[in-house]
Amino acid sequence: MTETFDIQLRSSSLSLTQCYEFVSHEGCGGIDIFVGTVRNHTAGKTVVALDFEAYEPMALAEMRKIAVSMMEKFQTVKIAIHHRTGLLKIGDEAVIIAVSAAHRAAAFAACRYAIDTLKETVPIWKKEIFADGEVWVAAHP
Repeated sequence: MTETFDIQLRSSSLSLTQCYEFVSHEGCGGIDIFVGTVRNHTAGKTVVALDFEAYEPMALAEMRKIAVSMMEKFQTVKIAIHHRTGLLKIGDEAVIIAVSAAHRAAAFAACRYAIDTLKETVPIWKKEIFADGEVWVAAHP
């Protein structure tokens, strides 16, 4: 049986091509991809880098729960959720979510659901590093 989802937490660079190729499927008319990148500012401050930490066993389990939920709610066919950990510089990809479904509306909805739910439930913490200091943000769950 072919795997329906690919969940990864990585300390190395993410691959948009790998995610796209994983979700490509002849029965799908829509593929939606979200790529979250490190931007150079937040709340009027200059960002130098981001540092992501995760409680890996729980983060992977929660990411799998999101994928299973997406399959049920949106009838998605294949899902890739890849998230980085460690120190990332401006422009680096922090997260890639790729979703395929029979129709574009389901792919769009599922992709948005995935990133919103990931940010709310997955134990991944982000430290923003500024030119003049640093702060932990999105401290959840």
